[in-house]
Amino acid sequence: REQPAVAVERLERVTRERFLRDIYPRRKPVVLTGLELGTCTTKWTTDYLSQAEGSKEVKIHVSAVPQMDFLSKNFVYRTLPFDVFVRRAAEVKHEEYFLTEDEKYYLRSVGEDVRKDIADIRKQFPILAEDVHIPEYFEKEQFFSSVFRISSAGLQLWTHYDVMDNFLIQVTGKKRVVLYSPRDAPYLYLSGTKSEVLDVDNPDLEKYPLFVKAKRYQCVLEAGDVLFIPALWFHNVISEEFGVALNVFWKHLPAESYDKTDTYGNKDPMAASRAIQILDRALKTLEELPEEYRDFYARRMVLRIQEKAYRNDDG
Repeated sequence: REQPAVAVERLERVTRERFLRDIYPRRKPVVLTGLELGTCTTKWTTDYLSQAEGSKEVKIHVSAVPQMDFLSKNFVYRTLPFDVFVRRAAEVKHEEYFLTEDEKYYLRSVGEDVRKDIADIRKQFPILAEDVHIPEYFEKEQFFSSVFRISSAGLQLWTHYDVMDNFLIQVTGKKRVVLYSPRDAPYLYLSGTKSEVLDVDNPDLEKYPLFVKAKRYQCVLEAGDVLFIPALWFHNVISEEFGVALNVFWKHLPAESYDKTDTYGNKDPMAASRAIQILDRALKTLEELPEEYRDFYARRMVLRIQEKAYRNDDG
């Protein structure tokens, strides 16, 4: 069976200096508590949210089941006025609905033009942005995006990784977050940046037998907690209550490492994309050989990759 979960470390009132000196270089998730986040933690009731941003239209995910799956797309996109959406997301049973009376709602804010503009709470929700003090534990020019999120109680997001470091700021409500190290990618049955294993609590081990080898890290985020998720760490988020959160992504690699067309912060760095394309070409070339030779040279290639590119520590 699976190994017991490792609790993510919780640290109180960590200064920017201490974060950058002691925590950031370790490249492990940590929950930061007691940070000054502004008036949002007390002000953001459903009534206040509804009034503050009014009836502007927002595009939302609507799901008839609690576990949303990006690979099979088991949800639909719908548009609602923001104030209507907030009230519906806060309800458990709906009188008005799209799919079922207990459907779940999820808002992930996007830029004006999804293909070109990043999510930035200051642009998309300027009134709410004034209530938030984002912990800037990075340089201003490293800032990439600030993504405003609202989830129904019980909603679970698919396991995925991002290519940038980020803070998940839980403003109201409660979330449980399950994380896996980048080292455990071989056990997560990946399709692009996403894992096929949706139900991390009760995985189908006949279908995903290697999943038991993945070491599970876990934390519960209460209102006012900030989770540091280092780039490439897989995370699966369960909203235990209706809640509002803000994700802040920043670039910790040189700016030119990132794909210019990436508005979500999840496209692989340029060099990684090129390497994968080259590998695909190499594998295509191996197909010219009979099976016995193909197997032998593929194993040699794997050894070469391990020797040249794997880290040799336990980090």
